[in-house]
Amino acid sequence: MSEDQKQAFDFMGFRKLASAISIILLIASVALLGVRGLNFGMDFTGGTSVELEYAEAPELDDVRTTLTEAGYEQFVVQNFGADTIVLVRLAEAGNDQLAQEVTATLSEGGAELKLISSEFVGSQVGDELKEQSGLGLLLALAVVLIYVGMRFQFKFGIASVLPLAHDVIIVLGVFALFQWTFDLTVLAALLAVIGYSLNDTIVVADRIRENFRKMRVGNSWEIINESIHQTIARTINTSGTTLVVLLALYFLGGEAINNFALALIIGVVVGTYSSVYVSANLLMTMGVSREDLMLPAKEGAADAQEDEEPPEWLDRM
Repeated sequence: MSEDQKQAFDFMGFRKLASAISIILLIASVALLGVRGLNFGMDFTGGTSVELEYAEAPELDDVRTTLTEAGYEQFVVQNFGADTIVLVRLAEAGNDQLAQEVTATLSEGGAELKLISSEFVGSQVGDELKEQSGLGLLLALAVVLIYVGMRFQFKFGIASVLPLAHDVIIVLGVFALFQWTFDLTVLAALLAVIGYSLNDTIVVADRIRENFRKMRVGNSWEIINESIHQTIARTINTSGTTLVVLLALYFLGGEAINNFALALIIGVVVGTYSSVYVSANLLMTMGVSREDLMLPAKEGAADAQEDEEPPEWLDRM
């Protein structure tokens, strides 16, 4: 390897420390999920949905304040299709009077509004959503494993899927720790985290595979280190610009998408770490080598022909 390559930051030199951090975070997250559990939102637990139409667009914060002062505890307030239409979702069981009571409470301050509709969603539907969402996450991980295993090599498939599971479990652990509401928007954020982290991991994995075939000297440690060094600028730039957008969503997007933005912020940070340390670390642990990435004879011959220098007579044309 060149002198510059030898002086590059030794990412793999911290692989044992990274492994310890990941194991501690995973154990803590699983323990929190088992002890505290997730604070499921009304999408999963059921509740009453009340749709109201105002004569003039209200401030949603004022609506939330009014409901809180009236004694309502678990509720979500958001616009629904237009600025003058407000959807209030409450954790309370539906009854004939609840929608009327909410309408009367919000109109006490002089606001002109009318009740459009109200409906109750039972907990059985919420239980089905929990089951289906869990199966959806597992299916996404399984599809990724199959794709990466076929596209690269089975060791790369394992080293791509386990970091995704690592990222999802840690995000869930943070939500369990702070008891932030887990609803369908957060579930969508988890699926987005899987896609984002996978993309970052594939970039690193592809460079590792390429360098195993191109670099004539160096062991697995040096080749993986150099591959991370070549892609780290792209990883940091992508994560940084993504975080800027997510922070803007969190601070300016309103309460309805706060948890969605939080889940993505945590997922992007953890996913960036896992694409560098967890994925590459797993490849080192599984002992990936040049033999694992040898091309078939025909494909290797074709690549060799592409790498040949053009004949001198072609340069003179």
